[in-house]
Amino acid sequence: MTFARNAVVALVVLLLLVAGAWSSWGTAQHVLLSQGRERGTLTVTGCNDETCSGRYVPDDKGSSGRALTIAHSVAADKGETLPVVVKPGTDEAVRAGWGGGVHAWLPLGGALLLAAPLIGGGMRLVRTAWSFAGAGAAVLLGAFFLL
Repeated sequence: MTFARNAVVALVVLLLLVAGAWSSWGTAQHVLLSQGRERGTLTVTGCNDETCSGRYVPDDKGSSGRALTIAHSVAADKGETLPVVVKPGTDEAVRAGWGGGVHAWLPLGGALLLAAPLIGGGMRLVRTAWSFAGAGAAVLLGAFFLL
């Protein structure tokens, strides 16, 4: 019975972590693998409930400046300049640097926090559970302080 319980809990934990990593990768790939992508700065000119828009100035001379949007959660106040990476084929930007990188992994950090009680209570691996909780909390706090 113990083996079956551990197997089921391990599958649920694995599902949580894969879902968190998959959800994070959609944004994280643009920040982590930014080689060959358009990079520059975005000056925020206005925000609504979900997105902020602004004027993009590329680092590369071959690119052109234009208006881009960025998620409101990573944008700052009006007039602030942010380092960004442009998603290929779109007019959307992703915040670059440490703040953007850590923010991109927020879903995985949440999945680590959700998995910790399952590991500790279901599988009786208390030290491993505290490690998962610590890693998840580090991602969440890192995003809070770096943005």
